Amino acid sequence: MKKMKYLLIVFTVLCVCGCEKAKHTGIYKEGTYYASVPYTSYGENYVTTAVIYVDRYGDIKSCFIDSTYTKNAENTTKKTLKDAYGMKETSSTIGVLTGGREWYEQVEAIEKKVIEEQNLDWVKWTDEEKTKLDLDVISGVTISANTYIEAVSKALEQAK
Repeated sequence: MKKMKYLLIVFTVLCVCGCEKAKHTGIYKEGTYYASVPYTSYGENYVTTAVIYVDRYGDIKSCFIDSTYTKNAENTTKKTLKDAYGMKETSSTIGVLTGGREWYEQVEAIEKKVIEEQNLDWVKWTDEEKTKLDLDVISGVTISANTYIEAVSKALEQAK
């Protein structure tokens, strides 16, 4: 009877511990990776930043992209401005996005795509010099995102 009790305990422990799902093992090192890319737009100097968090299994768990910006002579970021950045109307009048999308909404779509795909292999370039992105692979994105992709790429290089 004592043997049966021990066998039952061992069996229960094996069932509980052995039933855990195997975690996905990604290709990156665990950590938080940061990269920045300076750029000039309309005569102003700005910086795009990307922060990538990779969990202990090597999977990208978060992607954060932002850009410095000057509005009304005040230094800020485009994400901080949210709707005050004022891109919604422009993206609407282009005719591609019914109702338009604000800058932060479009960048969130890029961030989600990076997490979903776990890489940048989905990025398509429209020229051989790799200076113009084709973001048709992401629904709802009309912004020029070269520096955003470059910053994410630099962060992911650190994570390899």
